[in-house]
Amino acid sequence: MTPNASFIALDRDEVLRPHTEPRWVLHLRLLWERRRILTRVAGVSFLVSLAIALLIPNQYKSATKIMPPDDPNSNAMMLAALAGHISGLGALGSLAGGLGGGHTSADLFIELLRSDTVGGHLIDRFNLQHVYHKRYRVDAAKHLARITKITEDKKSGVITIEVEDTDRVRARDLAQGYLDELNQLVVQTNSSSAHRERVFIEQRLHSVQADLEDAELRLSQFSSNNNAIDIKEQTHAMVDAGSRVQAELIVEQSGLESLRQIYGDSNVRVRESEARIASLQAQLEKMAGTAAIPEPDDSPGSSQNTDETSMKADLYPPLRQLPRLAVPYADLYRRVQVQEAVFQLLTQQYETARIEEVKDIPAVSVIDAPGVAERKSFPPRLWVTLLLTFLSCAFTSAFVLARHYWSTMPRTDPRRELADEMIPVMRRRLRSTLAFKRGVA
Repeated sequence: MTPNASFIALDRDEVLRPHTEPRWVLHLRLLWERRRILTRVAGVSFLVSLAIALLIPNQYKSATKIMPPDDPNSNAMMLAALAGHISGLGALGSLAGGLGGGHTSADLFIELLRSDTVGGHLIDRFNLQHVYHKRYRVDAAKHLARITKITEDKKSGVITIEVEDTDRVRARDLAQGYLDELNQLVVQTNSSSAHRERVFIEQRLHSVQADLEDAELRLSQFSSNNNAIDIKEQTHAMVDAGSRVQAELIVEQSGLESLRQIYGDSNVRVRESEARIASLQAQLEKMAGTAAIPEPDDSPGSSQNTDETSMKADLYPPLRQLPRLAVPYADLYRRVQVQEAVFQLLTQQYETARIEEVKDIPAVSVIDAPGVAERKSFPPRLWVTLLLTFLSCAFTSAFVLARHYWSTMPRTDPRRELADEMIPVMRRRLRSTLAFKRGVA
């Protein structure tokens, strides 16, 4: 007897048997009668399910916990500006715009971790397009988002980052990469008040340094061209030197008159005294100089030659020129002193601003650093095997019950008539589709 004949004989027995038993008992009886088929299906499905479970690659999970800044309001402005600097953060812009509406820095940190900027950097850093065998960058980003889970504990505010991957070391590196990219993103786009102050002082410091160098260069050129080292001290020195020369001149003139009366004009000592007096007068005139302003010579190289000749001939400027040189020298010297004072003050403020900027940056506090997973997190092979085996047995049991009810259904039943009309049409469509595919192939 064929299996179909046995099914038909059993179905006839069910029809002839009075239906006094409950329906579930009839179902169990029918399944018991088909126990051999169910047993074979269970055995085969168990082996197939076990093979499928063994073929599923292991997944390893690496987790890290971070704590956002304690005071979210102190860095609200920084994080709001951060949202505006990052492209592709659609939800982050609206989130940062409602800082006064109860949003915390933890929410913003989560949005930053989920941003396209962080994901793109991780894709480039670990070459995830090649690792995940994705042709397009957006597909690699979606896969990275699927294997990453970012959650927040509402009570404590602690953020947990979990990354799953087939490579346990890469899972740890990806979790650490999220922390690195978050820190770098916060530091690079920091726009707090301390940062703005540091940037302003730094720009001002460069400007003042350039002005100081220019003022020092002008003072040095003026001093070199006019032999003006220190006008005040040089004036005192020139006055003292002139007084001594003038006193010697007066003494020599008095002695000359005495020598003339004693020896006459043709005496050697008289001529020697006259020579000394002439030398002292020339020296005194040279020290006194003239109050006239020297006219500039427009011929090429004349200014440089005049300066070099003046430097070689006169070690110090004439006494009558000192008042004229005092005004520009004092002005240049005052500029140098002012720029030096401003430069020193800005240097101190710059160092203070740098310290305050470091304090104001919302650094990420790592509670638990990511580590290499010791055990796999997926798949649970035993449960996968049992679930697939159960589903196979359930499907076979449903098929047995459905076939039983179909065989016992009268021919005049509308449902069977509709099925008899639909099945031939579906068969023809299926055959034509298969034939078309074979012709194309």
